[in-house]
Amino acid sequence: MGLFWHSCILLAIFLQVAIAASVPEQVHLAFHGDTSEMAVIWTTFYDGLHHVYYGTDVKNMNQVAIETSIKKWTSGSVTRYSHRAKMSNLKPSTTYYYKIEGRVFEFKTLSANPQSYRVCIFGDLGYEHGNSTDAIIRNGLNGQFDFIIHVGDIAYDLHTDDGRRGDAYMRRFEPLFSAIPYMVIAGNHENDGKNFSNFQERFWMPHNGFNDNHFYSFDLGPVHWVGLSSEFYGYDREYGKESIWTQYNWLNTDLKAAVSKRKSVPWIITYQHRPIYCSIDYNHDCSEFENTFLRSGALGLPGLEPSYIQSHVDLNFCGHQHAYERFYPVADRKYYTGKDVYHNAPAPTYILTGSAGCHTPAAKFSSEPLDWSAFRSDDYGYSLLHIANATHIHVQFISINQHEKPTDDFWISKDPNHLDAAMRSFKTGQIPRSKGTLSPILLKNNFSRNSD
Repeated sequence: MGLFWHSCILLAIFLQVAIAASVPEQVHLAFHGDTSEMAVIWTTFYDGLHHVYYGTDVKNMNQVAIETSIKKWTSGSVTRYSHRAKMSNLKPSTTYYYKIEGRVFEFKTLSANPQSYRVCIFGDLGYEHGNSTDAIIRNGLNGQFDFIIHVGDIAYDLHTDDGRRGDAYMRRFEPLFSAIPYMVIAGNHENDGKNFSNFQERFWMPHNGFNDNHFYSFDLGPVHWVGLSSEFYGYDREYGKESIWTQYNWLNTDLKAAVSKRKSVPWIITYQHRPIYCSIDYNHDCSEFENTFLRSGALGLPGLEPSYIQSHVDLNFCGHQHAYERFYPVADRKYYTGKDVYHNAPAPTYILTGSAGCHTPAAKFSSEPLDWSAFRSDDYGYSLLHIANATHIHVQFISINQHEKPTDDFWISKDPNHLDAAMRSFKTGQIPRSKGTLSPILLKNNFSRNSD
């Protein structure tokens, strides 16, 4: 009899562990298409088909989103299952509840064509030493922003300890990520030696015809958003150069389409992990070959900046360097300064926002900033972007060191009839006249693969 009860106890423990392992966790949302659709992604450690039940009444979730995919994958010794489903036919400006295997979450949709919304943008946020984590979660749950864009270097690292660090990070943020979309792009710390497998399996960004998360775009109200991979440049030796061309060709096609509908979607905002411009001291990604390769291209391969210039991209966000820096409008190291320079800006405005918090200290700025550097801060924090309407965008840097006060605050604006003239100038190859003396870029033939 003793052996029988001992066996029963062991069986009960086994069943509890199995059930716990199959419970959905790390639940998060992402935009897919317009605001009538929402992707939901989650992780289990046990196989099994799940349905997502959702609706406007928490007691009557009568719509069903059947999983579009279940993927078994391993990281070291740990096997996980990634689950993806899409909630469709969502009504605008409506609170929805959704349930996955007994766990209930909620989110609120934006309006059908939202002309005004807020976005939290940051890079380089770790599970440990995540200085901005509490503020981001608290302010997000309080409705201070409508979605998040994370410009790479997630958790430090998603694959650490066989992926357990990534699990812990996603569990920590689940209350927020399950309520508002979390849009991501890969950074160098997402390279796990297996072609970014942890990044690829954990997230589900719009695929735009390509079956990966490395580059994508989506329209939301007056903004065309474009996420790109700078890591194709950082790891071309490891994974080949073909991806650079694939992304480049896709980007030009995507931007051409965006320009053609610019009267209805006037803003174009791009983001990637590594910076196009920065003035961090002793840094290859700011001043040497790595920067040139990404910015303007090298070795017969194209860079990103010419496409940004030709399509008159308005704003670009990046991380990688653990600081905040805002630039005057600049094109090919030629820039504009002066009063109202951000009104009808003649070139893209670049913003470095990689100081959310991680295991390394803040980056040290050079004693002599780039001539087109407008504001620099080594505080921890994140950017808050307010899309006010079709003509005005408000940008702030929220400093954790300064009790979550905005230490940088500016507007970028445009006249509705300005775009046609601006686009004609770019098509004819005109670029802004340089103001100030520009230092030449130092070229080197080696890659140092900065580890920040």
